[in-house]
Amino acid sequence: MQGMAIMSGAMLILPIMDAIAKYMATFEAMSPGQVTFYRFFFQIACTVPILFALFGRKALSAKRPWMNLLRGVLHGAASLLFFVAVKYMPLADVFAIYFVEPFMLTAMSALFLGEKVGWRRWMAIVVGFGGAMIVIQPSYEIFGLKALLPVACAFLFSLYLFLNRAIGVADSPLTMQTMAGIGGTAFMAAALLVGSGVGNADFAVSLPSSALGLVLLLILGSISGYAHILVVKAFRLAPLSLLAPFQYFEIISATVLGYALFNDFPNFSKWIGIFIIVASGLFIIWRERLQTRSLKSS
Repeated sequence: MQGMAIMSGAMLILPIMDAIAKYMATFEAMSPGQVTFYRFFFQIACTVPILFALFGRKALSAKRPWMNLLRGVLHGAASLLFFVAVKYMPLADVFAIYFVEPFMLTAMSALFLGEKVGWRRWMAIVVGFGGAMIVIQPSYEIFGLKALLPVACAFLFSLYLFLNRAIGVADSPLTMQTMAGIGGTAFMAAALLVGSGVGNADFAVSLPSSALGLVLLLILGSISGYAHILVVKAFRLAPLSLLAPFQYFEIISATVLGYALFNDFPNFSKWIGIFIIVASGLFIIWRERLQTRSLKSS
């Protein structure tokens, strides 16, 4: 129950990052590649001082450094694809397409970690996915190849979350997140170097054009660091297959932020979809409580 509560809170906070990324691309004329770099750079700036204050010189002595750096590379690549997508598409649209990710994550947990996934939980995931699709029905005819960016992002992020569960007991969440920030920053520095070198506008190198832009990037890095620490903590407390449906909660914040910042007002069908998403998550909680009571009584 603690894992589910932490995961729910993190999922409601994380879309703020994506709204900031879209704002920077729309109003600050900053490329998605540059925003992604700052995301990981300021993540390190926010987490390293606390890490050294808590653990001293051994702060970065991770037991599995290369695996944590790989997490950072996967996270960096996934974030880049997502930020490019939100530059061109409405926030809720991107999230709706992105929510093929819980399917991938649940399949990985069942195939590689041996976690038991009952048919009721599978049904709840399917229903939640259907609700996400009701929020906005994406199609290849409308978005073209850009519609595939959130799908590729979902695959990379599911691998990142899978590694959270697979290696999450070896190091502290703060150490894991800092090492991932280093890996993500290094990956994005290389991506910016290559992308700007070939003249791709989505990798243009720039600085914030206003004080507000700098503040927003600092907030972006802070949320990136601390919210994902919550995600790592959640995966230590509960199985992947149980937590996967709670990622649907992101669509709630994404829809609200899309309306507040970009005047993307949800229509009636979107509200129905949001209701289905929340209901499927609540069903998962109810099933977990039922199973816990059954185990205690036996």
